[in-house]
Amino acid sequence: MKTPRFVSSWRQKVRNLTVEGYAIYLACRDPRVPWHARAFAACVAAYAFSPIDLIPDPIPVLGYLDDLILVPLGIWLALKMIPADVLQECRLRARDAGRNGGPGGRAAAAVIVAVWLIAGAWIGMLILRMMEKS
Repeated sequence: MKTPRFVSSWRQKVRNLTVEGYAIYLACRDPRVPWHARAFAACVAAYAFSPIDLIPDPIPVLGYLDDLILVPLGIWLALKMIPADVLQECRLRARDAGRNGGPGGRAAAAVIVAVWLIAGAWIGMLILRMMEKS
């Protein structure tokens, strides 16, 4: 049985999104990228590869909305912020990593955990400051 054309198209788009996400991860580690773009790219990569979602997937309709809207939008914005020459190099490295079995899991997991811990600590500090003022 032949795979419908739209299914093949979506599979290709998902593969491209994965390569772009890993390219963003690589770019956020490159010193040639401005600091604000690196920070944004790190957040986007962490969210894209994190099993923790802003809206949990079991919530009907809304659960997958963040995956369908926020992740592609974040990747698009991060790609706009990264210099073209750096992005080209990172895309090549990401495609090579995909052909060789994928990106290094431990390094990516460490970045994701670090970003979530930093975000959690920051939010916790904001809550404590608000509570002290009241």
